[in-house]
Amino acid sequence: MVNQVNVDFSQNGKANKLATCDTCHWVNVYDESSHNRCQRCNSRLLQRKPFAYQKTLALTICSIIAFFPANLYPIMTILQFGKGQGDTILSGTLYMFQNGMAPIAAIVFIASFVFPLAKMIGLIYLLYSVRYPAKFSRRQRTHMYRYIEMFGPWSMLDVFVVALLVALVEIGNVLEVVAGPGATAFGIMVILSIFAAASFDSKLLWDDGSFNEP
Repeated sequence: MVNQVNVDFSQNGKANKLATCDTCHWVNVYDESSHNRCQRCNSRLLQRKPFAYQKTLALTICSIIAFFPANLYPIMTILQFGKGQGDTILSGTLYMFQNGMAPIAAIVFIASFVFPLAKMIGLIYLLYSVRYPAKFSRRQRTHMYRYIEMFGPWSMLDVFVVALLVALVEIGNVLEVVAGPGATAFGIMVILSIFAAASFDSKLLWDDGSFNEP
């Protein structure tokens, strides 16, 4: 049990030699000279995720690289009597919008283009703010990270739609749906960005500096 009398609330947990258990979120006293275990669940304790910054940076850069083929190559081709034209995410969204499916087009555009792009930009900004002065406060950046974690999995919506259509839509030689190379790149991009967000340690945002922020 942590004695609050001995805690300096102007400093973060690391400076007060404390560590929060990642399993049960119990706050423990941390001794750097020993192998620390949570007093409640006996899980291993770490004050910071090892190499969190490097892992997040590497995975985010890889997801940015995958973002380009995911949007430049067709994600899906609908073949009618053996003929068809592939659609990228943006061209497919535009096609749906022009054919009276504006709500679905908006959902696909937000989930498949806006969310992934915002997530990668957000992660790059958070990584930048760990090393350099940032415009937003630590509290605002922590909220930003939570939103990134919350909305990230919704980017998989497009992958699910393509997988379902490929599996279900096949009417002899009349109609067939084929996944394009963009779908593979999109899936890789989403998975990498999910791992990147999971690798980031939000406690890094609270290291060093003053805590008297709005």
